[in-house]
Formats: sequence, C-alpha cells, structure tokens
Amino acid sequence: MIYYQNMVNLEVKFVLMNKKEAKARIEALRNELNRHNHNYYVLNNPTISDYEFDILMRDLAQLEKLYPEFIIPDSPTQKVGSDLETPAEAKQEKSNNSEVPDGKNHFRQFPHKHPMLSLANTYNIEELKEFDQRIRKFTDQPYSYSCELKFDGTGINLYYKDGALERALTRGDGTVGDDVTENTKHIPSIPQHLRPGSGYPAEFEIRGEIYMPYEAFDKLNYERELNEEQEFANPRNAAAGSLKLIEPSQVSGRCLECILYHLIAEEFDVPTHTKAIECAASWGLPTSEYAKECSNIEEVTEYIQSWDEKRKTLPFPTDGMVVKVNQFALQKGLGYTAKIPRWAVAYKFKPEQALTQLISIDYQVGRTGAVTPVANLRPVQLSGTVVKRATLHNADQMKLLDIHYGDYVYVEKGGEIIPKITGVELSKRAVNAQPAIFPSVCPVCGTSLVRDEDEAKFFCPNSDNCTPQIEGKFIHFIGRKALNINAGEATIHQLFTKGYIKELEDLYNLTDFQLLSLDKWKEKSVANFKTSLEKSKSVPFGKVLFGLGIRFIGETTAKSLAARFKSIEGLKNATREELLETEDVGKALADSIIGYFKEPRHLNTIEKLKEAGLQLEIGASDTKVVSNVLQGKTIMITGNYSVPRETMKQYIEAHGGKVGSSVTGNTSYLVAGEKAGDAKLKKAEKLGIPVISEEDFYKIAASEKGADIGKPNGENEKDETLF
Repeated sequence: MIYYQNMVNLEVKFVLMNKKEAKARIEALRNELNRHNHNYYVLNNPTISDYEFDILMRDLAQLEKLYPEFIIPDSPTQKVGSDLETPAEAKQEKSNNSEVPDGKNHFRQFPHKHPMLSLANTYNIEELKEFDQRIRKFTDQPYSYSCELKFDGTGINLYYKDGALERALTRGDGTVGDDVTENTKHIPSIPQHLRPGSGYPAEFEIRGEIYMPYEAFDKLNYERELNEEQEFANPRNAAAGSLKLIEPSQVSGRCLECILYHLIAEEFDVPTHTKAIECAASWGLPTSEYAKECSNIEEVTEYIQSWDEKRKTLPFPTDGMVVKVNQFALQKGLGYTAKIPRWAVAYKFKPEQALTQLISIDYQVGRTGAVTPVANLRPVQLSGTVVKRATLHNADQMKLLDIHYGDYVYVEKGGEIIPKITGVELSKRAVNAQPAIFPSVCPVCGTSLVRDEDEAKFFCPNSDNCTPQIEGKFIHFIGRKALNINAGEATIHQLFTKGYIKELEDLYNLTDFQLLSLDKWKEKSVANFKTSLEKSKSVPFGKVLFGLGIRFIGETTAKSLAARFKSIEGLKNATREELLETEDVGKALADSIIGYFKEPRHLNTIEKLKEAGLQLEIGASDTKVVSNVLQGKTIMITGNYSVPRETMKQYIEAHGGKVGSSVTGNTSYLVAGEKAGDAKLKKAEKLGIPVISEEDFYKIAASEKGADIGKPNGENEKDETLF
C-alpha cells in the first residue's frame, strides 16, 4: 500500500508499506503526538514547532484514512488536546516558584455547556479554496466569511449571567475545563461587569484567547533568568502558565491580555457571527480590531496575504488567520465532527525559515554556571532582521540535530523573537565535516562540567573563580529587584577588568579616583552611583538575600526565607529539615543553601556586607507588629480567601503568629479557604489538627486574650495602616 507523507522540508514523498508496517507506524505516531500534546498543553514546554506537529498529525490522519480499521476513539486525530493534569502528573515534585500547584491540580473542574473543539488547519491556499468548494456544494444560498487574526495564546471560555462574570474555564479536554475565574479577574481587559443597559442576553458564554504581548514576554523571561527559573519557550506557553498561577494576585503582574471571538447565547437573535461580535464589543468585551467580513474566498485570500508580512509588526504573537462561515444558519447546517466545526478553518502562516551556514559555536557561561552553545552563522535575513547568531540550547539539542561544523542549517525565530536552529540540510554537508562535540570542561576556566540528573544543561561548578560567573553575580547583585544600584553590565565589566572589584563588598569601597577612570564617567556619574550605594543600605533583607545570588534562590523564595529565619545568621544556622519546612524550598535549594554557608569566602562576604551597612536581618519596618495575640501559634493556610494569600500571611505575622509551610504536628490550625488542598486536609485530619474556615479563624484570633484585632481588609481601624 502507498501512503502520502509531507516532510518538514516541504518535499512530498511516497512511502510503500504493508498493513503490519502501517499499524506500527500509526501507533508510533499516536504515541509521539500524545507526548507532544502533553508537553504543549500541560507542561507548557513544547519540544517541536506547531508546523512540525501539524505535519505529524497529517501523516497520522492520512494513514488512518488509508487503514480505517486502525482508527480508535482515543487517537489524537479524533480528540482535542487537553491541558488537564492527570493525578500522576500532579504528584510529581515541582521546582521552586513553580507555575503549577504543589501536590494536586489546584483548580476545580467544570463541564463546558457546549464542547470547545479544535479547528482544522492548513498552510495551503489551495486547501482553503477546497474548503470553500465544500461549502458551495452544501448550499446554493449566498454567504460570507469572517476572517480574523489567530492570536497565539491559550483558550478561555467566559460565562456571563445578568451582566456579571460568573465563571471562566480553560479549554481543558474540550468537554471539561479548569476553573480559573479568580485568576481572570486580574486580567484588566476582561470585564467583571458588562456595561449597564447595553442589551446583552441574560446568560451567554463567549470564547477567546488569553495572550501575552512580546514586551511582557521579554520582561518575564528576563526576570525568570535572574531568578534562576526556567524560561518560557514562547509567549503562548508563558500565557498558559501565567493563567494557572497558584496565587491569583500574581496574574496581574504578567500583563496578560484577552481577545474574544465566539459568542454562544440561546436567547440572542442575530443572523451573523460578525454582528454577534459587534454586539459583544458594545457590551464592553474585548474583541479584535483586525477582523474583516469577506464576501468570497478571493477576498479571504487577499486579506490573508496582506497579513503575512504585516503580522510581523504587531506587538503580540499571531500564527495564522481563522476563516469562519459568517451566517449562523449555515453554520448550524454544516455542523461538527467529533473534533472540529465544519464551518471554520485556520490558515496558518508557515514559520519563516532561512538556510545559512554554521561557521562556529561559542559556549557561553552564565551567572549560574550554565553553559549554553550559541551558533555563529553566515549572516542571513530573517523576519526583517539580519541573523548572525542562534541558540542551540544544550548538549541534547546538538546531539538531536547531529550538527557538524560547516553544516547548512535552517534558522527560525522562536515566537517570532529568538533565533534558533531547527534542522540541518544534510544534502549540503561536506564529506569531511566534523561533528560538533559539547565540551567536557568549562570553556573559560577549564573546570570539569557537571550535570544534575534532572537538568538539561551542563554547569561549571567553579562559581567563585570563573570570570563570567563572577561578573554575572555582580550584575545580579546591582539589579533592580536586588540592591538596585545605579550601574550596568558595561560598568561591572570595566570594574572587574581593572581589578577594582573581586567580591561583592568591593562595590562599597570604590574610590572617586577608580570610578573616574571608567570610560565616560564624570563627577555626576560618580555622585549618582554613590547615592544609589547609600540607598542600597536600606533595601530590605529579603532583597539583599536574593541579591547574594545563592543558586536556586529566586525573588519569591528569598522573601519566604527572610520571613522564616529573620536574619542571615538564622538562615546560616538552619538545619536541612528546617529549610525543607519553608515554603518554596525543595531539596536542591536546601542543599544549595547549606553548601553556600560552608564556604569561608561567602561567610567573609556576608561579614563585609554587614560592616558596609546592608540589611541582613528583618528590620522593624519590614513587618509591622500590630499585636501578639497569635504568639506561639503556627498557622497553615490553604485555598483562596476573601483577601490575597500574601495579605493573610502578613496578617498572621503582624499579630505574632508564624505561617507554616506544611501541615505538621506543630501546626495550631489549618485555615481552609475555597478550593483547599485535599492533601493538606487529609494530613490535618490524620494528625488531629483543627481545620477551620477563614471566618472562624478571625473569631478565634479575636478571642485570644480577649482581643479584638479585626480582619485583614481594613475593617478594624487598628489594621488600616498595615492592610
């Protein structure tokens, strides 16, 4: 039997195989596609491009068409990709500052009133015309198309009742979604209440996309790099991860946007999709300004072609154009398959790709010691810019590509931003080409590289004597989220190269003469720098701890550690068990902290920074103590409250209590809010720990020693200065 396969390089090949071989190939494709679906929807960490995924899906669909006896309901061709976690996945150990909850799926799940399906897609204008021909065969009535940009984000379904947002669900598996209502309330473009008197139905749902603009994506990844957190692969994954943050209040800092494009209402009589979206916009809902009604497929084609270049100037990610039959009556007649509507199709823009030659590979050492291979390329034009360098990510990716020096390689821009090598043109490889071998020693200091079992990257462990790591630590230390000192990378490089700084404390001993010797530095530059040094002495302990650059301590973790141990001395003397009891601290971080304080060099730096006047303990102003009515109590909190969780923690500490990081025999109360964690509830029950509601907790706190301490929302006048 012959079957058609569309290759990544767009060449069409015909492969001959028998029935047994076809069955094996079908099973292999299903396993591979399921794995990629899991990476994309659940882990938000895709390992192949959408284009490569679509090619695999087409291969599977073609084989199943030729061998229908092998089609199963659970095939990726027959079902929607799911972002729901399985219990086994939810139990996996999460990394520090994880985007997913610890121990379970944090979100309650609800069924969609109407299934959220996928869209058929094509990269071919001719296939788009075939779609139109199928519509023409179905009806002889006039019809039009709605043509709109396909925003590259994560799907959302909003339910409104009497003008108020009642529930927001992710797509999930198409039939059931995660309830992210509280999180969506922190996305400014999603109204919680519609404009009064604007004529909306009593109940309706409207679907759309949560997306992250490029500027917010760049900012987020920069912050994650500083915090030693894994960076997001692209804006789509960043949006999906941000929408499922554990703390709803943190969502507002991710600068997410929403665009809505599909209205479903039982009691709403409009004839077309275009008119329905116009109505939604009049109610105050965010809709796309780039949609256009086209009278025929030729207009659709023209509109698509006009955007193939224009889209590259947009401040947000798009990956295609969605074409929908505009008339609702015709949509209803065309109906659905198990997976897709027959009245819509997505035309996807092919990722712009360039072929150029690999000249050499640099191995860059970062602040944390991670070694990243970067390819030097023969300059080539790509997406409006000249690309000379591209990331190879890590040793595994180099091995997967089987890259050789002098190879001609395909380069794309990941998320339309970061150049990356996606393949090798083997037909152009020289006979005597030498394979690129990832180094076994640090390219800077010569120390043997190490690789943790669960890490993709190799690291140089010589953190105190490897030049780029030392400079990186200074750059991290002076950063806005750490000490916020008025200097930049170029300044640090000059100071280090001239031998003026070797340890962090040296920044506080620089002389005017040394500073004036720097390129372009004048008296005003020196004054500004010294002023910022003085201001850094009042930066709270948590930020100073973050600035020290201890491996795995991110900004959030630094705050947790500072709150728990109160001072650098308390942290230094903490046992491994005590560290592990702290919120956000895992085994790797606990070992990193213990190892840090074993180094005499680090202890000396801490003493010198203390002498310089830096805050290395919680100051009186860091936590305002209102009362001591919770003195000696360890309170564990779980779930959502009437106030943000961080406010609840501050409330407990302000009244003398201690916030527990896990349920133990020493826990006084477990305060269970909405969506409380099952694992914590079960453990509290097993240990006999009282489980109380938020309101009960306030009553208990007020009854301690007969005090009336109010609630953490400003209801009690005593607390207004704190909350």
